[in-house]
Amino acid sequence: MKINNETKVGVLSAVAIAMLILGFNFLKGKSVFKTGNYLFAKYTNTKGIMVSNAVFINGFKVGTVYEIENEDANLKNIIITIKLIGNFNIPKNSVAFIKESALSPPSMNIVMGTDPHYLSTSDTILTGENTSLLSSLSSKISPLSDQLKKTMTGLNDVLDNVNTVLDDPAKENLKQTIANLNKATASLVISSAAIQAMLSEQSGAIAQTMNNVNSVTKNLADNNEKVSKTMNNLEKTTENFANADIDGIINSLKKSMEKLNDILDKVNNKEGTVGLLMNDKTLYYTLNNTLRSANILIDDLKVHPRRYINILGRRDKTPPLTAPLNDTTTHP
Repeated sequence: MKINNETKVGVLSAVAIAMLILGFNFLKGKSVFKTGNYLFAKYTNTKGIMVSNAVFINGFKVGTVYEIENEDANLKNIIITIKLIGNFNIPKNSVAFIKESALSPPSMNIVMGTDPHYLSTSDTILTGENTSLLSSLSSKISPLSDQLKKTMTGLNDVLDNVNTVLDDPAKENLKQTIANLNKATASLVISSAAIQAMLSEQSGAIAQTMNNVNSVTKNLADNNEKVSKTMNNLEKTTENFANADIDGIINSLKKSMEKLNDILDKVNNKEGTVGLLMNDKTLYYTLNNTLRSANILIDDLKVHPRRYINILGRRDKTPPLTAPLNDTTTHP
């Protein structure tokens, strides 16, 4: 059977078109016959992810986005088909996130779960919303911008009110107030200079005081051994005082005082010789007269010795003294 040239050209053209379709789909990460392991993920927002974008687990590429299609005409849910490049044990409670980046295309990231059972081919994986840096910033900047607009509006109102209140007399008063503040500031500067000068004058006295303090502390340091001995002696003294029988000493002193009180009571009550001597006036005057007579006798012996001593047979016949010489004795 002879094949004409037109048939050959047609077959070659069909083969070339088929090879072109297969190569294009291969470059896009899709296969015509859809063989291999596939997972499905359902999102409300795909965040611009495209077919053939990478799918990662723990930073390792495990597949690509094979197909993106809408679930219904309202586009409430969009289904992404993930083609895995091998057999991987992915727990059933794993979650797939779409990761946005300002410098690279979006990608999918699967966070591994802990379920002991694994996903099978054509299973639907759980999905979650991954907040990117740009979306986080935009969500935070939007309230700030609204608040800033309100603040600017309030500031404009305040400035309008200030302009309304500050008429010409008020402005003049404000100028005078500022001038007074300037004068007060100048006075504060002069006062601070005076205080600084006073402190400078006192610095010598302060320095001298500090030198004296240093001298005292140096002397204490030099006599540290003596101070230690003094403290040890004081400690021993206090220890001996603490160990002394204070109660016994006090009790002995009480007994002595009681005995002394008994003696004084007896003296005051005219009991015994001492009491009579201390309280009887008759004995006092008797002793006084006896002493006076003794003084008269001694004076008479001095004045008239011949009356008492016979010298050459001559005796003094003058009358005896009746009072002592230079008598200062008083009588009752």
